Amino acid sequence: MPPWNSAKAKVQLRLSVQRLRTLQQKKEAQAKAARRDIASLIERAKIETAKVKVEGLINEDVHVELLELLELYCELLLARFGVLDQNAREPDPGVAEGVCSIIFAAPRTELKELHILRDILMHKYGRDFSLKVMESQEGVSERVARKLEIVTPSSELVDAYMTEIAKAYSINYTSAPTHSGKGGGSGGEGDVKEVDGEEDTDEENIKLPETKPPTPKLPDIPPTEDEAEGKSQSSSKPTTTEPPPSYEDDFGALAKRFAALKKRSPG
Repeated sequence: MPPWNSAKAKVQLRLSVQRLRTLQQKKEAQAKAARRDIASLIERAKIETAKVKVEGLINEDVHVELLELLELYCELLLARFGVLDQNAREPDPGVAEGVCSIIFAAPRTELKELHILRDILMHKYGRDFSLKVMESQEGVSERVARKLEIVTPSSELVDAYMTEIAKAYSINYTSAPTHSGKGGGSGGEGDVKEVDGEEDTDEENIKLPETKPPTPKLPDIPPTEDEAEGKSQSSSKPTTTEPPPSYEDDFGALAKRFAALKKRSPG
């Protein structure tokens, strides 16, 4: 492990900044070519292959963001090099985050210049301090720690990337919604049709047969004397089957009764 040397440390910081910028430009050019390939895959309807490539593109974009943060910390240490050059067992609060972040993140990069800078910083502040940073991430920037997490990109993020890439290259692409088909179905044709996430068999959509209310039963009314007498006379007469009177016969009978009443009325 090289000893602390102020001049060498400053030169190594400048070299690290230059190499970080060069590597970012290289990765951005690679990302541009990757987007073009993904757009070609979307145009040829090879969606699954495109999604796999998009996951790799997302991871590369996160790595580029990490390189940008490390470049920022290197520039910060250059700007505050007088504070960094102090003889102390632990870094000053003004440079502590940059020192800890470089010690923690440098092994995850492919830059030899950054690896050498890390060795210089570890030698300056000692083995115990370096182990504490590596094991417990003490003093490390939260943004740097998040960029180093190994996670699989979510399907929503992958779809968002593919939508933006398709839009940039004027390609029609619509992300397919995920259906939770019943019975282990894949959500394709033949699945249960749903509306707003619910099946069509709602109680509101089921038409019940119409039922008429029962006709109330009227109470038995005893017949009047005239009706009883008429019934007794009619029962004594032989029953003959006559056709029911028509509407004209009823009207004629009413007209005759009305004329008879007019004759009986006085004046």
